[in-house]
Amino acid sequence: MKLIKDLLSIFFPDLCINCYSRLLEKENHLCTICLNDLPVIVFNDVIKKMLKSIFYGKIPIEDIYSFMYFTKNGITQKLIHGLKYKNQENIGEFIGRRICYEITKLQIFKNIDAIVPVPLHKSKLKKRGYNQVDYLGNILSVHLNIPFMSGVLERESKSKTQTRKQRFERFSNSGRKFFIPNIEYLENKHILLLDDVITTGGTLISCSEELLKVKNIKISICTIAYTEKG
Repeated sequence: MKLIKDLLSIFFPDLCINCYSRLLEKENHLCTICLNDLPVIVFNDVIKKMLKSIFYGKIPIEDIYSFMYFTKNGITQKLIHGLKYKNQENIGEFIGRRICYEITKLQIFKNIDAIVPVPLHKSKLKKRGYNQVDYLGNILSVHLNIPFMSGVLERESKSKTQTRKQRFERFSNSGRKFFIPNIEYLENKHILLLDDVITTGGTLISCSEELLKVKNIKISICTIAYTEKG
């Protein structure tokens, strides 16, 4: 078995997802150099206030966290692309463990009752076969001992891919795209809404507007990444 593994590593070596150099035995996804270059957000009150300001006057949120900065063609984009389009579940585990470590260190999200992912439209889910945020949600659920509730929030209709739209169009087209099949499941709960990237905040706002119809609900937000580019 080891011989087969060794032969495979010769002809099909594991490569760094960012620089494509050959990974050493104990390296996963990223080489040590790229891992050290991971654009982790140094989280503090200033960063938290800046992230919360995206949602001021739109939705009330209890707390917020984002793990990395997102830049075009950067390490974060490549990690998310592997998770989102290549079904690399182990990337979700890698990111999830890192996020768990950071939020535990920061002592945030202490009173969360459930983790809820931003859903995919059913046609995208059928085509892709999975929701990339579910991978992350399951890891957070296990390590933080918080129930993961996939399916309690659903997407109502498919629209053009958000990443291809201008800021105004995103906001005008993001509303009323989600629904909650069983509202009673979320009543009186503080939920952690989970997504991959914050850009304009349009999708998270749209989800939250629907969630806020639930009796006595509180919402906090966690994402893999944040980008300043709308």
